[in-house]
Amino acid sequence: MSGRQLLVGPFNRVEGDLEVRLEVEDGRVRAAYANSPLFRGFEIMLRGRDPRDALTITPRICGICSISQSAAAAFALAEASGAEPTPQGALAAAILHGVENLADHVTHFNLFFMPDFARPAYAHRPWHARMVERFTATKGSAARAALDARARLMHITGVLGGKWPHTLAIQPAGVTRAPDMAERVRILATLRSFRRHLEGALFGAPLEDFTALSGLADLDAWQMGDAGLFLDAARDLGLAGLGAGPRRYLSFGAYPQPAGRTTRPGVWVGSETGGAVHSLDPAGIEEDVAQSWMLGAPAHPYDGVTRPDEAMAEAAYSWCKAPRLQGAPCEVGALARQAVDRHPLGVALAAEGGVRARVAARLLEIARTQIWLETWAGALDPQASFMGRFDLPDTGQGAGLVEAARGSLGHWIRIEGGRIANYQIVAPTTWNFSPRDGAGRPGPLELALEGAPVCADEASPLSVQHIVRSFDPCMVCTVH
Repeated sequence: MSGRQLLVGPFNRVEGDLEVRLEVEDGRVRAAYANSPLFRGFEIMLRGRDPRDALTITPRICGICSISQSAAAAFALAEASGAEPTPQGALAAAILHGVENLADHVTHFNLFFMPDFARPAYAHRPWHARMVERFTATKGSAARAALDARARLMHITGVLGGKWPHTLAIQPAGVTRAPDMAERVRILATLRSFRRHLEGALFGAPLEDFTALSGLADLDAWQMGDAGLFLDAARDLGLAGLGAGPRRYLSFGAYPQPAGRTTRPGVWVGSETGGAVHSLDPAGIEEDVAQSWMLGAPAHPYDGVTRPDEAMAEAAYSWCKAPRLQGAPCEVGALARQAVDRHPLGVALAAEGGVRARVAARLLEIARTQIWLETWAGALDPQASFMGRFDLPDTGQGAGLVEAARGSLGHWIRIEGGRIANYQIVAPTTWNFSPRDGAGRPGPLELALEGAPVCADEASPLSVQHIVRSFDPCMVCTVH
């Protein structure tokens, strides 16, 4: 087959705008170029403001992961001021953040990723009828049940955060509101109800059975619930071998507590046969703008600028910057977290690296997060202090490094004269959907799309849809 170019996009079931230009040769993607076509500029809005304004403004970047943005801003201010949240404040912040991430994962599986399997193109597959019944967009029984369960779960954010999205509850020294004993009981009851949904529909078995899986053979044998239905389709379509990225995974570590982060920070570097976790030095992060419609030189976020190239130079092709760690692209997300945390199944999936691995790791994280939330809620002490004291410095800087559902999120603030002198954000989809850098290295999605099969009559190839959605992109966060 002769070479051709294909522009795929805009994508439905994706938050924000995304286009992917494909160079196709002999029925496969030879090269891919991911474009985030909408510039927003929240970093520019923050300059010159009171540092506390970041707590109000940055959650508005996104209506899906607003607590992640809120936590990152609060932690950046905490580092800049030397503040530490009280133990119960840190616990409540972890519950708020964990609930949002858990709801996000469940929504992605049921509403964003699985509906692709109900497409008519798969009508000849043995699992298609079940997919149609469970996951047809807006009509599937799984989607309806998941939305109802998700709505009930999010009541916890109302109890602890006052509202969702865009709560102001998380502050540098804790959270603004202490739950009483009746509210603690209500939170625990809500989590028990959500566990029943997960075990009845998604896993078809106790969550602990899924978290106990120790490798790919155990995963292959799982047949229960909607997770089993996904694994059946993934096996039939060869999704384990589709869409592998750089196999270099970054995690800042999730849910800080006084004794340390619940999941470990680090960088997992490997290949199809295995890998190892290395320590993380955030000082090695730089954002490259060689292929972005941005002006400036590669810089660490403390020194980075957000200066759009209004001429949109032809040499560039995206508003997204290209984050790199020690000069290399990194994939972030649930797969990265589980591998860096050294969960046996997560490590095996990281070596596999493709579409099945990302979705299965997200399932693993759903089960683990639910269990963590139950433990944290049981440890809430309404009699303790949930908020400490903090005073912002006239001059200082700080970084807020958290794990949103889609991956590593960082906020870097520099304060001068009591005002924000610089604010830079590197979001998960900025990592995953970055364009090429000055050395020509593709971003994780661009690399994952190389080799994807494309039929001659496909305008929006199914393989590309599966790969893109396996990353769960949020493009409004990408260009914040």
